[in-house]
Amino acid sequence: MARNTTSEGRPDLAAMVVPLGRALVAAELPVLREHGLAMWAYSVLLRLDDEPVRTQAALARDIGADKTRIIGILDDLEERGLIRRQHDPADRRARVLSLTPAGRRVRDAVQSAIQQREERLLARLSEEDRRGFLNALRALAELSADEISGS
Repeated sequence: MARNTTSEGRPDLAAMVVPLGRALVAAELPVLREHGLAMWAYSVLLRLDDEPVRTQAALARDIGADKTRIIGILDDLEERGLIRRQHDPADRRARVLSLTPAGRRVRDAVQSAIQQREERLLARLSEEDRRGFLNALRALAELSADEISGS
């Protein structure tokens, strides 16, 4: 048995996913640069799509960013008119973060271009394998770090 395989005859999941993740990030970077976005800024735009977020700290937690480092990203997105930060009427110390119509347009354009690039990768799979892969990825992406580590 090869050293990089488990007793099941497959590599560890991280050994398979990390190179794929790097390739996907490399494919996304030109699209992000074209729109003047960093990966964290794009993560913010994606997260704010669901609904407004009550605090900057909650947003940072949701996307896995350091809450002190995200402030500059939020400042830039707000200056560009892509997000809005408004005082929370229930707590004047908190800011509610939301996408602007311009932010939604940029997010949609970036996401569309990225997904077009992803289609090249997914086209290598049969329709059945593609559906299974995407379903499995969605299910695993919803797990928390604690669920994965067994804590």
